[in-house]
Formats: sequence, structure tokens, C-alpha cells
Amino acid sequence: MKYLLAIIVCPTGVAHTLLAAEALKQTAMMLGVSTVVGQGSVPSRTSLTDADIANADAVLLVADVLVDRSSFGNKPIYHASMAEAIRDTRAVIEAALALAPHAAPAVKTVPEPMTAPAISKRLVGITACPTGIAHTFMAAKALEKAAKALGHVIRIETQGSVGAKTPLTAEDIAAADAVVIAADTRVDLSRFAGKSIYSIDTKAALHDARSVIQSALALPADVIAPSLTATVEKAKADRAKSRTGDYKHLMTGVSHMLPVVIAGGLSIALAFALGGIHASEATGTVAWALDQIGGATAFHLIVAVLSAFIAYSIADRPGLAPGLIGGLLAQNLGAGFLGGIVSGFLAGYITKFLADHIKLPVNLEGLKPVLILPFLCTVIVGLLMIYLVAPPARGLNHAMTDWLNGLRGTNAFLLGAALGGMMAFDMGGPVNKAAYTFAVGLLASHIYTPMAAVMAGGMTPALGLGLAAILLKRRFDYEEREAAGPALVLGAAFITEGAIPFAAKDPLRVIPALVLGSSIAGAISMVCGVQLLVPHGGIFAVLIPGAVTNLLSYLAAIVTGTLATAAALFVLKSARRHQGLTT
Repeated sequence: MKYLLAIIVCPTGVAHTLLAAEALKQTAMMLGVSTVVGQGSVPSRTSLTDADIANADAVLLVADVLVDRSSFGNKPIYHASMAEAIRDTRAVIEAALALAPHAAPAVKTVPEPMTAPAISKRLVGITACPTGIAHTFMAAKALEKAAKALGHVIRIETQGSVGAKTPLTAEDIAAADAVVIAADTRVDLSRFAGKSIYSIDTKAALHDARSVIQSALALPADVIAPSLTATVEKAKADRAKSRTGDYKHLMTGVSHMLPVVIAGGLSIALAFALGGIHASEATGTVAWALDQIGGATAFHLIVAVLSAFIAYSIADRPGLAPGLIGGLLAQNLGAGFLGGIVSGFLAGYITKFLADHIKLPVNLEGLKPVLILPFLCTVIVGLLMIYLVAPPARGLNHAMTDWLNGLRGTNAFLLGAALGGMMAFDMGGPVNKAAYTFAVGLLASHIYTPMAAVMAGGMTPALGLGLAAILLKRRFDYEEREAAGPALVLGAAFITEGAIPFAAKDPLRVIPALVLGSSIAGAISMVCGVQLLVPHGGIFAVLIPGAVTNLLSYLAAIVTGTLATAAALFVLKSARRHQGLTT
């Protein structure tokens, strides 16, 4: 006869505990299984003896909270929830007995410790569940215990609602012989490329962690030759990794803000196209409705979304609520884009600090991301914004807005030249992104001229290089001439990075030419007062009704900047005299 040890642990120790105990006893009797049931609000209060544990073929653990398993030695343990034990009692008992050795004696003694294998392996793993509370940490503990019993070493990263804990390093992953993923939710596997990956749910890791470890080590290495797409994605990932610290957090906020800016800008442009410059005053019309969608709603959310995702980048999901509310306060209090950036960083770092320093029991950790952190951080950030940040930020924001709206002549020329030149200086790097972020942020204040200068300056580098490679063939090698067509397309689409392959080969001559052409394009655009309501799209944005004002001046700025770039390349780059010059 099989001997099953059932432990029921419930924080309250009342109704559900009694129901589960009775169901287990009656069902075990029907199945001809000898069972001892221990009950209590915590494991230490169960009425079990050492003999009960030693004689058991398997342990059935019924609990909805984290339970210390160290007292069960090497006994096979099946974990079930309280609801499963009450509703599917027979299935739970049979699953627990399936873990027991087939030839187990009726009465067993405590097994001798296992001998470690001759060769120790290294594993890494991730455990994750939708809430990131009990199952995440229980699965991690089970895997660590099983690996240790088998003589192996494993490092586990737990992913949950408060972010990743004990994160795996690149060195950990590189040294690993296998990867174990025990997750009930989606996990990014891109960093484990080339490693043996064994994926199961958290319940499987809890029930038989030993087999999971053995199965993971038995898998062959999953080495796949990278495709062209994978190579491109890796290049993007490498560039993203170069963004670190506060710069990375700011760019995360900007990238998530852009869809809101685009949707709002296009709605406003379409409103102007249908109802003219006074579309917002024609209440009830389609033009008025579009202006409400874009100007009154989408553009009102820009600063809040920026702030929310800066905080998210720093503190993960718990930072979203305080970041969003802090950003909306910045918008409502007149602190604008600058106030939104400050609120995002405040929300992120305050939330991260509190998340790291507020310690709760494991079964109460779920309260931190949904109750404690959002409330505390929102109140703290809100008070700081109202009393400390917003007043000076509002004054600075109004001063800058007035200055930009009043730009004429030399000042407009210098600002446009500076913004355009910054777009060409590092073609997608920090300087480029600083100019672009500055212009996008001003859209929330309905200042559109810097956006036009920035986009003109960002289109000019690839357009100028493409034109020069076609007209000045002797100054470019075969590969560069072949890239001329794609460079023109990329430039027209406002992808400044299309100039990088040319600049990488001859930076000392190419980059000054690009900066000169982009500065001219940006300066002309600002002096002519060109306004651009959308933050992307390149030359194709002119096809959107109302998206660009002073269209002829805008096109003239782009053409002039492109020609200036090509002319500068003619002067700075000497004719090549090696193989591959002729077509």
C-alpha cells in the first residue's frame, strides 16, 4: 500500500483547510491509499512527526502560500492549490503518487544523501508567473534545491510584478551549459541564443525539479546560423545597448511618446485641412472633432506619456502610475516638457528606491506593485511637482515658449542652423537625439517650427550623399555608388542613419559636409517660419493635408541643404584612383 503524506497550509486555518482535509482522507480511503493529513496556518503548526515524513512515499503539499520544504528531505513533493485539492481531489492524489518510486516499501527509512556526479554543470534559469509572487519564488527554490542535490550549480532570475530580481549577467549566460525557463507568462529568450533551452511551466518545476534539471542538461545546444534579419536586429540591439543610464531612460520615454505625437499631429493637420485654421471653433463639425482628438486629447497626453515611460524604464511597471500622474500634473500646471522629464525621473528613482527598501513577507509582495508603491510614489511625486518643481519649470517653459515664438531674423537663423547641424553630427547618436527630442517636446506647446528644421536637417545627409555618389562617381568607390539609390530613399524617409556607411569610411571629410548642408537646411526652414505638425515621415509628410505650412519654403530648404552637402563633398573628397572607378 502506498503511503501519502498530505500537508495543508492555509493562512486562516479554517473552512477551506477542513474541507480539503476531509476530501483527501475520504478519497484516499476509496483508492486504498494510506494517508496522514497535517493541517495548520503555518507549516510548523502541523501535527506531523519525523516518522510520518520518513515513512511517506510522496508528499502532497496543498497551499496557496510559500512553504518551507526543507523538513521533507528528498521526498518527492507534489504541490496543489487549495481549490484543486477540494474540487479535483482524486486527480491530485494520483498525481502525487505518480512521483513515488514504483517499488517503494510500505515503511521507509530516511534515504542516504546522493553522491554528486563526477562532472558538475552550470545552469541558468528564469522563473516567472503573471503575478510574480508565490509560484515564481517557489519554482526558483525548487530548481536551486534540485540542482544542488544533483551536484550542479544554477542561478535563477525571478521575474514578477516588481521587476526582475537577481538578474542574470552576460557572464552567467555565457558560462551556462543549459537554460531552464519555468514560466507561466512570456519571457524574452533573445539573450540565450546558442544555448540549450528547456521550457516548462512553474507547476512542472515545482512538482519534479530534479527531472527538469536532468532534461535541460540532456538537450543538444540550439545553435542556429544568424539570418540577415537577425544580423540587422543584433546591430540595432548593440546600438540600443550603447544607451545607458539617464540617456536610455529619456529615449525610452521619447520612443513611447512618438505614437501619441504622430496620432495627435496627423489629427490636427487633417482638422486644419477640412476646417481651416479656426477648425477648433466650429463646434460639432468633423474638423472640430478631429481637433478635439488631436489637440485637446492626444497632445494633452504627450508629456504624461513621456514621464510615465521614463519612470517605467527606471522602475518597471510600478513606476508607470506615479510617472503618468506626475507628467499630467506637469502639463496641467504649465511646467510642460521640461517638467515632464523631471517628473519621470523623480517617479522612476523614488519608486525604485522604495521597491528596493520596503521589505514584506513573500506572500505579501504582490501588494507592492499594485497598492503600496503606486500610492506612496504618486503622492510623493505629486507633492514635489506641485510645490517644488512646477513653479520654476513653468516660468522657464513660458520664457522659452515666448522666445521661440518671437524668433526672427538672426536668432531664427542660428537656432535652425544649430538644430540642423546637430541632426547630421552623429546621425542617430546622442547629439542627433537631443535635437530631435527638443523639437518633439515643443509640439506639446504648439510650437512647430523647430520640428520642421529638425526634419529638414535630418533628411539632408543621406539625400546629399546619394546625390553626390551619383554625380561625383570618381569620389566614391563601387560600394558607395551602389548605395546611392537606397541612400536617397532613406533620406527622403527621414532616416538619417542612411548616411552612416558613407561617413564610416571617410568621417573627417564626410561629416563636416553633412553638418554644413543640414545647418543650411535647418536655418532656411526656421527663417521662413515653416511649421511641421508631425514628428516623422520625411518628405512623405507633405502629402498629408495641413501637416506642413509654407510648403515651397520647406522644399526649398531641403533641396538647398542637399545641394550644399553635395557641393561640400565635391570640395572635401578627392577623386579616387584605384580599381572600381569605372562603371
